Amino acid sequence: VQLQASGGGLVQAGGSLRLSCAASGRTFSNYAMGWFRQAPGKEREFVAAISGNGGSSNFADSVKGRFTISRDNAKITVYLQMNSLKPEDTAVYYCAADSAYRTLLLRLEARVDYWGKGTQVTVSS
Repeated sequence: VQLQASGGGLVQAGGSLRLSCAASGRTFSNYAMGWFRQAPGKEREFVAAISGNGGSSNFADSVKGRFTISRDNAKITVYLQMNSLKPEDTAVYYCAADSAYRTLLLRLEARVDYWGKGTQVTVSS
């Protein structure tokens, strides 16, 4: 599976961005998808995940109520809608794919099957 993330940019606090991650190479619906982020000087952290059929999702406490995750299996794309952005959301955002939703739910980064290149999100105060 090849993953290509896009949609990052510079936004003011309180604004919104939508990240997209386009996949190719395997049956997309067989994979749970997720987003992680890494801020400067910090370890990469889990943001959100969605099951293969889109029926289940999970979010980090820091983004609950502000971010939503969705997928369009026909377009083999997963989205991260980010609202009410805060400066602390500034990070490089990475999309991830794994054949087991549990891997993402348990934040088992070392076991994730596929990673995309990141997209930078910068939130100014």
